[in-house]
Amino acid sequence: MKRISIVILSALVLTACVSKKKYLTLEEDHGKLQSELTKTRVEKEDLEAKFASIQKRVDSYNSKINELTKENEAQLVSVDGMVISKNQREAMRESLKKVPPAYMATAKTLKDSMNLALQFNLKASMDTIEEDEDIAVRIEETVVMISISDKMLFNSGSYKVSNKANDILQKIANVINTEESLDVMVEGHTDNKLMKNTASIKDNWDLSVLRATAVVKKLQNDYNVAPEQLIAAGRSFYQPLVENDSKENRAKNRRTRIVILPNIDKFFAMMSQDK
Repeated sequence: MKRISIVILSALVLTACVSKKKYLTLEEDHGKLQSELTKTRVEKEDLEAKFASIQKRVDSYNSKINELTKENEAQLVSVDGMVISKNQREAMRESLKKVPPAYMATAKTLKDSMNLALQFNLKASMDTIEEDEDIAVRIEETVVMISISDKMLFNSGSYKVSNKANDILQKIANVINTEESLDVMVEGHTDNKLMKNTASIKDNWDLSVLRATAVVKKLQNDYNVAPEQLIAAGRSFYQPLVENDSKENRAKNRRTRIVILPNIDKFFAMMSQDK
């Protein structure tokens, strides 16, 4: 009996020891969980604070964008289906004031009006260029074509610009420089006479291109014409004025043609940049 009591007592003691150990383990785990929970709560609150700060900045930016949009819309007007700024409209009105009303009679839209205004100003600038046997000027609507004989621009078979051309090229440059929205094409034309093959000039194609390029470079380098306004083109002898059947006719066909074209789209784009 005494032995049985000892066995039972020992079992109870062991059971108590195991339970206490589990309790301590559970308590330790609970402490860790509590610590992690507290850490997570702090991180959550920190993230919420950061998000609130970012949202505040976003709201501020959106508010500024809305204000700027309203201001911009207030400055825009619609004219003939085109949306332009009030400053652009005023600038256009100032340009149109310089043009006689009768000259604008055919204009139906704002674009027509500005095109005619550019044409009027271009024609007025052309008054400084006098026509003679070596210079011909033709104006078709908004396009100005100036044809210059090669005997004024170049020596025979050469593409070096002669000093005799200085006066006419200066006057043409003055016209071009009055309006940044002009496009200018310089075309070289030859007769159909075969050339001697040299290292620099192979045929009439080469000669026409080299002559056009030489004039372009002269306008750019000596007379300050913006290179982005200039185009060089060679036509060889494939667009003659007359048949190449005589010495006189071949002389007429050897020419450089300068074509000046107002670019209304570039004009509007430049006005947008300026305002």
